[in-house]
Amino acid sequence: MEKLKKLLKEFSGAPGISGYEDPVREILAKKLEKLVDEVEIDPLGNVIGIKKGGRPKVMIAAHMDEIGFMVKHVDENGFIRFTPLGGWFSQVVLSQRVLVHTEAGPIYGVIGSKPPHVMKEDEKNKAIKLEDMFIDVGAKDKEDAKKMGIEPGVIITLDRDVVELANDRVTGKAFDDRAGIAMMLRALDYIESDVTVVAVGTVQEEVGLKGARTSAFGVEPDVAIVTEVGIPADHPGMEKKFSDVKLGEGPMITVIDAAGRGLITPKKVLEWLKNTAKNNNIPYQLEVAEGGTTDATAIHLTKKGIPTGVVSVPTRYIHTPVEVLSLADLKNGAILVARAVDTAGEYFGGDK
Repeated sequence: MEKLKKLLKEFSGAPGISGYEDPVREILAKKLEKLVDEVEIDPLGNVIGIKKGGRPKVMIAAHMDEIGFMVKHVDENGFIRFTPLGGWFSQVVLSQRVLVHTEAGPIYGVIGSKPPHVMKEDEKNKAIKLEDMFIDVGAKDKEDAKKMGIEPGVIITLDRDVVELANDRVTGKAFDDRAGIAMMLRALDYIESDVTVVAVGTVQEEVGLKGARTSAFGVEPDVAIVTEVGIPADHPGMEKKFSDVKLGEGPMITVIDAAGRGLITPKKVLEWLKNTAKNNNIPYQLEVAEGGTTDATAIHLTKKGIPTGVVSVPTRYIHTPVEVLSLADLKNGAILVARAVDTAGEYFGGDK
């Protein structure tokens, strides 16, 4: 599991908010070059690795972008006002340490707000809004910040390393969806069949599933699997009626997400993934989700429609700096995807 852990740490540590995935794209492209026959970057910035073979053509997709921020304004005292990119819950943002990625290199900063000591009583009982927060990089004033290279449009990411917890669990930022990237890469290692596989690192998932839509149009696969993270219900605050999914009990296979407004997994795809897991003694869990969706929503609606499924690793506290997952679940997800690719011809036709 060391290789998988190393992959996750490397990708989690690379900055890459929506539309600015360059560092992640560079790492992924280099790793794909060792696993596939050719690698290309499409006009929107998706990384596409093609492993040539017979039919069917199977697309495996994972998004490269993470949620983050962008400099909106620097005030006269050198404090940065920022705008969020992606779905943030304001209470997890306050007091975080961040990296402001100037052209000269990253600069450390901290997210601050008015301290509770000077708040009015009614203010203390309210969540602080993102618009009332600011970033302090130590600048003396606006001109000082400008000399550092801080101006509107500069991207900001959380400063957080991956560390190990007990029982094969790890915590860090951007597991959504760098865990999916790691799963996709390990799956390519495990695949034994000679079908055509197209591995895609997509851009701008967190802001509208954009890269999935364009890449699927270009790839035009016979079937697709999205590798992602999903929400378990095994910690305080989560009700059992929401889900039976737990960490450590295997990857998740999506039945539907967003209460059917996103993906309703085709019966054949669901049967394929479930049978693959059963036939290979891979533990799995079924996900019926009411909120949230993935790149699969865009992929399955491309052109005439593409049969698409999702294999996810259960991940606690997603869209925070302290996401938690089980490496065993991640490894089993990669094996499940690989074994599914090996049998794709039985379900979606082949010419070999």
